Amino acid sequence: MIYWEIFLAFFIPGILGYGGGPASIPLVENEVVSRYGWMDVQQFSEVLALGNSLPGPIATKMAGYIGYEVGGPLGAFVGVFATVAPSLILVIILLSILYKYKDSPKVKRMTLYVRPVIGILLGVMAWRFFSESYVNIGLLQTALLSLISYLLMEKFKLHPAFVIGGALVYGGFLL
Repeated sequence: MIYWEIFLAFFIPGILGYGGGPASIPLVENEVVSRYGWMDVQQFSEVLALGNSLPGPIATKMAGYIGYEVGGPLGAFVGVFATVAPSLILVIILLSILYKYKDSPKVKRMTLYVRPVIGILLGVMAWRFFSESYVNIGLLQTALLSLISYLLMEKFKLHPAFVIGGALVYGGFLL
């Protein structure tokens, strides 16, 4: 019964909390403090502060912590799953609809219009990364790392994860 309560305590705010974590925090607080009484307001505020201090989505961190406190490791899993389940369900439904109409001329046209926009956004992001690295480590090292990365991935077909790891090691130890 406790796992069902944990699920409901985080699933309902996940559905109703439009805008993600910050919008769902008051809803989670209502469920955890007022409805189920698992924590008082002071404890909840401490969990919120802890969740804000760590990287990543706050709702899932809070769900994992509170779920663990109430129901152990399985409670943590149930809490995190309940937090992401509304988005997961919506994505599955939307993808099934998109897959159903994938041969539609309108859907094909839509994807043709979206591709250049995504390409431009990725290009702008890459340019920003390049310009920031140029300011921080200099033109010579930025050009050298860019050239070596390009050669490793394109000529030697090295997986990008290894190139990123190598750049991290280079930046961590040599700069």
